[in-house]
Amino acid sequence: MGDRPRTIAFTTLALVAFAANSVLCRLALQQNAVDAATFSSLRFASGAAMLVAITGGGRSLRPSAGSWTSAIILALYAIPFALAYVRLSTGTGALIMFGTVQVTMLIGARRIGEHIGGVQAFGIGLAVIGLLYLVWPGLSAPSPIGAALMTTAGIGWGLYSLRGRGAGDPLLQTTSNFVRSVPLIFLASLASIAQFHISPGGAALAVTSGALATGLGYVAWFAALGGLTAVRAAVLQLAVPILAAAGGLILLSEPIPVRLVVATILVLGGIALAILTGHSARRPG
Repeated sequence: MGDRPRTIAFTTLALVAFAANSVLCRLALQQNAVDAATFSSLRFASGAAMLVAITGGGRSLRPSAGSWTSAIILALYAIPFALAYVRLSTGTGALIMFGTVQVTMLIGARRIGEHIGGVQAFGIGLAVIGLLYLVWPGLSAPSPIGAALMTTAGIGWGLYSLRGRGAGDPLLQTTSNFVRSVPLIFLASLASIAQFHISPGGAALAVTSGALATGLGYVAWFAALGGLTAVRAAVLQLAVPILAAAGGLILLSEPIPVRLVVATILVLGGIALAILTGHSARRPG
């Protein structure tokens, strides 16, 4: 019980950071300020640089910190996510991404022995309905390539989150994974070299996303995962599109639509049901 406030604080910080990433990515790519591959490369390189600076460098680069498997999975999320963003509407992309994350993590939860009760399942369903209601006006028939890329990104992020639940030192593990992932992401981005373009504004958005929202946000998420079951970690992420939508409205100084209010009630209510009634879920020893 003593760790609960810590878990809540880190979870809140991580979800806000994820939402900020979504807004920054949307601003950069939808305004065509930078190409998707370059955005990802700059995002993770700046995130790695920030984390290495915080850790002092040496400790985070020990062979025992992080793993190449986690780095590969992280790259499997990073590049497809950015490439899919320019091929899908915001609503369609969010639905595919977070739907895939849910399926991946819930399957993982079952494999490690966690059980989903009836009320908990109802809460998850209610939160998904809220997300669907939020993004419904922006849904469109997805590009097959875009849908495949976003599905790959969702699987990658779900697997990375599942692996993160066993991380010992969140800061060292995340730093090491980031450092390992940078050359992988850079090499993958070379396939899109023909689309290379960047503006000062696009570079600033990518670096801000990487150094603050990505690097520090992922450390907070790794720290939070130690106190969350896989089911809770999965369903909590459904709050990210709500936070991102609210953040976008704040930046644009637009009035809050009724749709966002209703969706927020459904998503947060569903999350509350799912996490408050999941006490019987068995945690791995």
